[in-house]
Amino acid sequence: MRRDLLPELPELPQMPQPLVHPCALPPATAEASDDDHQPVLKLRTVWISDVHLGTPGCQADALLHFLRSVQCETLFLVGDIIDGWQLRRQWHWPQAHNDVVQKLLRKARKGTRVIFVPGNHDEFARKYLGHNFGGVDVVEDHIHTTADGRKLWVTHGDLFDSVVQCARWLALVGDWAYELTLKVNQHVNSWRARLNLPYFSLSSYLKFKVKRAVSYISDFEVAVAQEARARGVHGVVCGHIHHAEMRNINGILYCNDGDWVESLTALVEHADGRLEILDWSGRAGQAATHSMALARSVAT
Repeated sequence: MRRDLLPELPELPQMPQPLVHPCALPPATAEASDDDHQPVLKLRTVWISDVHLGTPGCQADALLHFLRSVQCETLFLVGDIIDGWQLRRQWHWPQAHNDVVQKLLRKARKGTRVIFVPGNHDEFARKYLGHNFGGVDVVEDHIHTTADGRKLWVTHGDLFDSVVQCARWLALVGDWAYELTLKVNQHVNSWRARLNLPYFSLSSYLKFKVKRAVSYISDFEVAVAQEARARGVHGVVCGHIHHAEMRNINGILYCNDGDWVESLTALVEHADGRLEILDWSGRAGQAATHSMALARSVAT
């Protein structure tokens, strides 16, 4: 059956630059608990995805720092929060990963609506669609209405990845190659840190230097936007490709919230409905300093 298209979409506002800098964060406190930590950013909605808990590449400390620094009405977990593929190969679950899970559950207990849209790496959770665990709703996808009335379709995006859908073995090989790249990247950045050079993402560099990779990202974005139009919504929020972006594609607002392995980004909605991508990568060092201060205070 043919789905109705929107007869006329409202004019979309001019998109801000995809990567912005939020206000400065407070210094680390001496308290081991973050219960009294006052959030700096009060937001209507937050979207995060591609955390990949269970992998060495997950930037759990930076994400925990972010979660402690924001307060929102609704928090979307847009897939690949836990990396089941990696955990089946080798178990990796440090305390920081457990802390992230506990923080998400704590937000749900304190009144934040937490909605989990599973991705391909945590596809095991798709067996529990429609259920609620610890205050977290597990759904296949979701239609979110912004404060200014726009309807956004929220989906992980792996259903529009031909490699994942048609050649799973190739996706697994690609996942192994990506993990290898991240390990190399750790050594590269260790060397760069000694020279006081900024963080460098090797895989992001390769993505935009390899013509086929650039074409893949573009094709993915267009395909997701086309499906959003067919569903009669104003825009789409997704993850999957680890590339934060917010732009207009043929009248559809395309938003990708990035990842917490390399880019350390989140999509947020302000009280007036304005959307923005927050880049937390510059605060990764603050997160590490914060964690060290807490560890010292607990030890003493």
